[in-house]
Amino acid sequence: MIYRFLILSDEVDDFVREISIDSEATFFDLHEAILEAVDYNKDQMTSFFLCNDDWEKKEEITLVEMDAGSEYDNLVMDETVLNEYLSDEGQKMLYIFDYIFDRVFFIELKEIVPGKNLDDPIVTLSEGKAPDQVKMQEDVTAFIKATDVDASFYGDEDFDIEELDEEGFGDVNFDDDSIFVEEPKY
Repeated sequence: MIYRFLILSDEVDDFVREISIDSEATFFDLHEAILEAVDYNKDQMTSFFLCNDDWEKKEEITLVEMDAGSEYDNLVMDETVLNEYLSDEGQKMLYIFDYIFDRVFFIELKEIVPGKNLDDPIVTLSEGKAPDQVKMQEDVTAFIKATDVDASFYGDEDFDIEELDEEGFGDVNFDDDSIFVEEPKY
C-alpha cells in the first residue's frame, strides 16, 4: 500500500508538501523524506505525535530512544512501521521540527492506495517555501521581549543583600529551641 501525506505549516500560508511513501516504511523513512522535501538539516531533534481529530497530541514517536524507565512504551522512528499506527485516511500527526519554540508541521494521511508499493518516498507536490528550520537571533530576541520578563518576575525587586547574615540565611537564630527537626521513629 502507498500512503499519501499532506504536510502544512501554520507559519507559512502557501507552504504545502505531499509525500507518497510505502505503508511498510518506518517513521524514520518519513522523517527523512520530510527533511529532504523542505531542505532542512538532519542535525535537530524531532518527533512525531499521533493526534486525534482536534490535533491534540496522543502518542509520541521519537527520533532517538528517550527515557527507558517510563511507564509508557517508547516508540522510536527507525523501529516503528507506519502501517502499525496509521490505518485510516484522515488520520492526523504533528511533526515537531523545533523543540525550543514548539514549531510543527501538520500532517494528514490524505489517501491510502492499495495494491501498489514504493521503493522510495516521492514528493508529489511542493508549493511555497518552508519556514526556517530554526529561529533566527532577532526572532529569539523578539520572543524574549514579548514574554515581558523583568526583575519582578523573579521576585527580587525588594531584595536587600544587607538582610542576609554571613552564611546567606537571613535573620534566623538557630540557637532558638522552637526550631528543631524531630528524629524519625523506626
